[in-house]
Amino acid sequence: MRRTLFILILIALGVALQKGIIEIPRHWAPWAPLHIDDPITPITQLKLSRLADDREGCLAALDTVPDGQLRVTPLADYTPTANCPLENVVRMHTSGVAFNQSFVASCPLALAWVMYERHALQPAAEEIMGSRVRQVNHVGSFACRNVYGRESGRRSEHATAEALDVVGFQFENGQQISLANDWDNDGEAGKFLRAARDGACDTFGNVLGPDYNAAHADHFHLGMRGFRLCR
Repeated sequence: MRRTLFILILIALGVALQKGIIEIPRHWAPWAPLHIDDPITPITQLKLSRLADDREGCLAALDTVPDGQLRVTPLADYTPTANCPLENVVRMHTSGVAFNQSFVASCPLALAWVMYERHALQPAAEEIMGSRVRQVNHVGSFACRNVYGRESGRRSEHATAEALDVVGFQFENGQQISLANDWDNDGEAGKFLRAARDGACDTFGNVLGPDYNAAHADHFHLGMRGFRLCR
């Protein structure tokens, strides 16, 4: 009886959606295209994961960034290092922030970064540090290696340019902070770094930092695999 009732409810819901009686906001609709300034919901990570195999859809989502606020170069698939082919990648030059150097990223990683920056990073910077982030310092996205550089085992997300390692931030008012020096800071710097970590968990599949293990003591690993692993 319960199963029959559940099926009838699903059918009624489907009919209501089809006829436009019920409208689901785009940011809650799994089938709707992703737009950069849509509110972040639990559906966002699902949409990002689907774009791993959808180059055109991912680039279309990046195109929803307002003019002049993002500079990326789409790249053809290539193999920069033997055994580590790259597919559906772009080169990130600038977004709303500068980077200490450009980097190659999977298109979904680039998209996740821009959404994180606009929805979490900059709001936290303004609230806590009293200034927007001007530059993000990182130590790279692509490295053809296994997890932790082991000789055997599974490939790292870096082997497919699906992760970025961030080491610090520079702000428009001249302040500079780094994870190596400021993670244990009891003041604004430490508070901002924790807010930056927590905010990333809504967009990236996994966010690893100093609280995870010693290997991440000086950086945030922002990766696309998994779902809300946040440490």
